[in-house]
Amino acid sequence: MGPTDASASVAAVSGSPRTREDVVTAASKLFASRGFHGTSMRDLGDELGMLGSSLYSHVRGKNELLVEVIARGTRFFNGVVAEAEAAGGSAKDRLRRLVSGHVQVVVGHIDESRTFLFESRFLPAADRGRIIEMRDDYEAAYRQAIRDGIDEGSFTADIDPATTAIFILSILNALIRWYRPSGDRDADAIGAEMWAFIENGVVRSER
Repeated sequence: MGPTDASASVAAVSGSPRTREDVVTAASKLFASRGFHGTSMRDLGDELGMLGSSLYSHVRGKNELLVEVIARGTRFFNGVVAEAEAAGGSAKDRLRRLVSGHVQVVVGHIDESRTFLFESRFLPAADRGRIIEMRDDYEAAYRQAIRDGIDEGSFTADIDPATTAIFILSILNALIRWYRPSGDRDADAIGAEMWAFIENGVVRSER
């Protein structure tokens, strides 16, 4: 292969200019499908059509990318809490918005969601505490909505807010395991079905 062919080969690998956003998005996809330890920087370069030198001009390594992907997922989920609380209404309304919002995030950002849920244990120690704290805050929003619903009389009084929040989040997080974009139900339909199931377990029946 002559000099001209070599230059063409490098150009093909390099492709069009990539941004840090492109790199983080590609990392989300690979971490979600292969896992953090199953993804190498070479895999990432192949996915983006980038040479190693170009890739390292955007990020220092996999740990930095994992932190960024999980932080992005955290922002998505915490945005659900902010919107649910800003909308006002009853505790039941707030919990319903939390449930439907969670489904929207998983369906709309499945790679970031899967990485957030399954790869957080591989975060560098310096970043793990901050992410855990943000996840705890997210769970606390569910506990508070349930507690307020009990106080308002709309939720049955014999449920424990902490345990019920864990049950609800377990149901919601299981979505990442079985949801397929090619399926016949969209986020609205799945959210409505999940809320109907959850509502049946927490709402006080009228007798």
